[in-house]
Amino acid sequence: MKCFDVTAMGELLIDFIQYGMSEQGNPLFEANPGGAPCNVLSMLSGLSDKVAFIGKVGDDSFGYILRDSLVEQGIDTTGLRYDNKIHTTLALVHKLDNGDRDFSFYRKPGADMCLTAEEIDEELIAGSKIFHFGSLSLTDEAVRGATMKALNVAHDNDVIVSFDPNLREPLWESLEEAKAQIDVGMKNCSIMKISDNEITWFTGIEDYDAAADYIMKNYPDIKLMMLSLGKDGSRAFYRTVKAADNSLPDLSGDIISVTVPAFIQEGTIETTGAGDTFMGSMLHHVLLYGLDGFDEEKLVTALTFANAAASIITTRKGALRVMPKSEEVEAFLRERRG
Repeated sequence: MKCFDVTAMGELLIDFIQYGMSEQGNPLFEANPGGAPCNVLSMLSGLSDKVAFIGKVGDDSFGYILRDSLVEQGIDTTGLRYDNKIHTTLALVHKLDNGDRDFSFYRKPGADMCLTAEEIDEELIAGSKIFHFGSLSLTDEAVRGATMKALNVAHDNDVIVSFDPNLREPLWESLEEAKAQIDVGMKNCSIMKISDNEITWFTGIEDYDAAADYIMKNYPDIKLMMLSLGKDGSRAFYRTVKAADNSLPDLSGDIISVTVPAFIQEGTIETTGAGDTFMGSMLHHVLLYGLDGFDEEKLVTALTFANAAASIITTRKGALRVMPKSEEVEAFLRERRG
């Protein structure tokens, strides 16, 4: 009996997001609860899925704000730990002129890095249908060891593993180290979301379909891969036949690929959390259909819902506390369909 639909592990932090300038010309920042894994959980909770978080914050005011935010969003905090020496991780998110974001992290160290293998709540993971994590859990010890323990528990208990590379270059000693650890994540997951810039960086292949073929061939345990394409929407690659004995598969006829356009809005404020909203929506549909239950029609349905939810979140400040509910997404889709 699985008690939770999804348990996620990773960073829980404060995103200081820039919103305008002061009268003196200084940038103004708002402190938003954040961290990709918890953003994903918040989206899932809003879709009535039962979720839990494993991670670490500082024994400080920011840590308590984050704890209260999780409780407020219906996220179980049994696996949350507190560090009385290292402060809660902070991130400053600057908006660039071209609409992109620039991240500055205060995390050398940050409390999320200090989660140890001994602090992992094994029962939470074993009692979940899906375990989700990202590459920020692999940047440093001790959390890297904790992540590997969590993955072992998931595999031992037939828990589906979901992974988001979520590359944040400033947090790695080198891009070579980042690539090596993201490779570990890919080898340990059945579901993965990756962005357009991440897939070209990781594979060295500019053509998205060719890059996706490379990943699906070289990582035969990946059953479902979602590729986010920003304003160009999203694409899913779904493996219908698993390679025998984990040998490299012949992809001809074995992979379904579908693409769904984005929903562009004039009211977009910023894109923080859009990828996490998308990820949470897709995991919800995995829970709905089962990982082995997708076909082309269901992939289109899932991607359409996920694109709509991601579009909605771009019109709001922050992410974790303002995720759209199912009724909002469905209403949005009805309006767009006319």
